Amino acid sequence: ASTEQPLPSPTGAVYVEVPIDRIEANPKQPRQVFDEEALAELVHSIREFGLMQPIVVRRTEGDRFQLVMGERRWRACQEVGLETVPAIVRDTDDDALLRDALLENIHRVQLNPLEEAAAYQQLLEEFEVTHEELASRIGRSRPVVTNMIRLLKLPVAVQRRVAAGVLSAGHARALLSLEAGADAQEALAARIVAEGMSVRATEEAVMLANRGDGPTAAPQRRKPIQMPGLQDVAERLSNSFDTRVTVSLGKRKGKIVVEFGSVDDLQRIVTMMESQVDPS
Repeated sequence: ASTEQPLPSPTGAVYVEVPIDRIEANPKQPRQVFDEEALAELVHSIREFGLMQPIVVRRTEGDRFQLVMGERRWRACQEVGLETVPAIVRDTDDDALLRDALLENIHRVQLNPLEEAAAYQQLLEEFEVTHEELASRIGRSRPVVTNMIRLLKLPVAVQRRVAAGVLSAGHARALLSLEAGADAQEALAARIVAEGMSVRATEEAVMLANRGDGPTAAPQRRKPIQMPGLQDVAERLSNSFDTRVTVSLGKRKGKIVVEFGSVDDLQRIVTMMESQVDPS
């Protein structure tokens, strides 16, 4: 367009078509990973039907806006190539900006456990409230908030597995109870991934370890490995790629299965594999 009309000055909350290049991301966005497959589906939907749900923004300087809710929708609209995007413009202070972004994501189940834990911790620090007060503000129970924040005490290597989706929050909480320390937690995390241990099996392994029956002892539920060395290979691959890898051998051929938690996790594993291939 050769001439741009100034946008109306919002009072309270108003609906307006905002030029997409005047919108900037929310710096307090708690979600760090956006599922590429889900984003692609949204792009297709917007191309076919348009954006059905407006984003929420707040005015910053001049005719600039900052996202409050709807970053995935905003990103999809950018990929489609829309010039304007339907938006609700409302007055929002910095405290509400983080809270609203967190609430949108946790109620849409789009944060991984580590992102949610970090967002809770950030809310505690910015609002200067107790776990009980924070839980009341965001509609969660106090134990849920406390247990989620405890995940930040795990070793970085274990946190990385949780963020990648190869360890669940249940596995992570069980590992927190392991009294032998960070090294033992990392060792048991690697074993969980390599052997596909359930949360219940992990809890039993932790209980045995805390009783002194071995730091990573696990219930005897696994089927015995028929071919010597296959389990060792599987564990080495699991440790290399930070995910569960199984190796099996039939009468005529073998099979390697590499599991991944998301499209981003798959890309991470492929990149690691490519970096280990000898170009010569």
